Amino acid sequence: METLNTLLGDCKKQAAELSTASSVITEENVYQEGAKDMLPILDKMVNALILPGSGLDGLENLEELFAKAESGKSCLLLVEHYSNLDMSLFSYLVRKAGGRGEDIAKAVIAIAGMKLNEDNPVVAALASAYTRIVIYPSRSLQGLDYEKEKAEIARSTAINRAAMKALNDLKTKGRLILIFPSGTRYRPGDPSTKRGVREIDSYIKSFDYLCFVGINGIVLHVGQGDMLEDPVSQDVVRLSVSPVVSCAEFRSAARNSDAEDKKRAVADAIMVELEKMHIAGEEQRKRFLTQR
Repeated sequence: METLNTLLGDCKKQAAELSTASSVITEENVYQEGAKDMLPILDKMVNALILPGSGLDGLENLEELFAKAESGKSCLLLVEHYSNLDMSLFSYLVRKAGGRGEDIAKAVIAIAGMKLNEDNPVVAALASAYTRIVIYPSRSLQGLDYEKEKAEIARSTAINRAAMKALNDLKTKGRLILIFPSGTRYRPGDPSTKRGVREIDSYIKSFDYLCFVGINGIVLHVGQGDMLEDPVSQDVVRLSVSPVVSCAEFRSAARNSDAEDKKRAVADAIMVELEKMHIAGEEQRKRFLTQR
């Protein structure tokens, strides 16, 4: 483990030295193209952490969704969220899956909270490996005093307006938009962190198709302090991609309930599907664990 920690420490140091990531998000820089020189560093970290048997199930579903994106349809990837390496795991395992994996990984744009850019320069450097549209999460506004924080609230509005414009400009141009519907990493013992954010309903409403993506196995655990201090462990990591789903049909079914809060009903339905993916994915992962 000492050798592993040394390797990861060297990767973080190298990323920080190469980084040109902006430390402050404004409406002018919400769209951030992935830094190609960062990707090998993240790949090296992931390769050191995942064990033999790691991989992706459902590549054919992902390829079908990508074909729809290439035809001009707007397409979403709704992904479980356990760690700050989830995007790295997805990118790496998709590219290693063969088929059109390389093209698919290049087409992905992640919706990312600005915390990844602003809280820590090394975290920002690592996040810059992947193309992102940065938003000001609604969770970050909770508890703000309107009179005292008018400037910050105005900033959040400007950032999110610019982010939605960038999203609308790109979503029908052969790209796949990746979102973590929980809006935060899952913390064991805190079920609220595995609940979908209501805002996800707006995305479902404005997109054509989606795939759910389950993540089983964990190599980076949520710590108590700085994100850079999150503890690591090696594990078999399996991703599973659902069949393609019509956003309109899914949303209609989710809203066709007795729930007064229809947005909440959609968010809850998404997390139910992801939990199903996770349970089924864990059974699949056990096959690879027993083969080791």
